[in-house]
Amino acid sequence: MRVPYLIDLAQTLQTGLGQYPAGRWDLHRDFILNQQCADGGFRGREGDSDLYYTGFAIRALLLIEGLNERVLQALIGYLEQERSHVSAPVDLLNWISCAVSVQMGSGVDLLAEPAAQTWLEESLQKLDQLRREDGGFAKGEEGNLSSTYQTFLIVMTLDLLGRKISEPDRIIDFLFDRQRDDGGFVEISPMRRSGTNPTAAATATLKLLGGVDAALIADVRDFLKDVQRDDGGVAANTRIPFSDVLSTFTALVALRDLQISPGGLHFSSQDFVKQGLELEAGGFRAALWDHQADVEYTYYALGVLGLTAFQRTH
Repeated sequence: MRVPYLIDLAQTLQTGLGQYPAGRWDLHRDFILNQQCADGGFRGREGDSDLYYTGFAIRALLLIEGLNERVLQALIGYLEQERSHVSAPVDLLNWISCAVSVQMGSGVDLLAEPAAQTWLEESLQKLDQLRREDGGFAKGEEGNLSSTYQTFLIVMTLDLLGRKISEPDRIIDFLFDRQRDDGGFVEISPMRRSGTNPTAAATATLKLLGGVDAALIADVRDFLKDVQRDDGGVAANTRIPFSDVLSTFTALVALRDLQISPGGLHFSSQDFVKQGLELEAGGFRAALWDHQADVEYTYYALGVLGLTAFQRTH
């Protein structure tokens, strides 16, 4: 049985992080746990629980064995309460990925009840209504332009649920229409300059749908070389002079998906994350210009270190 893409990626990251010395992630685990609110969800840099940040917190804790029974029980209550408020595709993916983590950690299936199944089917129908003539998915019901990232989110949600992805060839064609001469991909059709994150989203989707070929591998390899920076990481596009941990992570994931050797990026990205973004009190920040850690960028940083673990420098 094929393992869903996101679970396969999580297993890769978890295996990599497990190669570090015992206790290496204790401070970061504590940092993330300290962001859990009384209702069981997790906050961003301020405010109350947010499903978006809860998704990142749970994925990060799963990587470093931080999902204990207390955390899971509080999370179950939060997810059950939050379910009726989920509407956007990104929230649906976060909710489902959290529910999968709950099931893996506790055996509790939050989709087992008939009411939850009804909610899920209605949610998936709403996603299907975002399909556009070009084969991709728009960000909202009123949107006319398909989005590379939205298409990625919806395909990954269906894959995580083990659902059939209809007309995959149309999605593949849509994504290649979003590729530009520099080898990368853009978010929406009017854009001309490729971005690292749309490129990684397109690459992951094409890999899942069987759309990878030799030309794509060569194009993405060349584009990602162009967005590597002297500070050790990867920038969001070729015009930005500095790296960020999100772009560095997604670039490494794309290289993994296409089985391209990252070369020196293995070492430089480790230094970028460890020496520039890791905070002594726990957590990681987004980039050298940032001053505060949060659970989202902590997940991305752990992801970078997990992907480069076999050439780690501690």
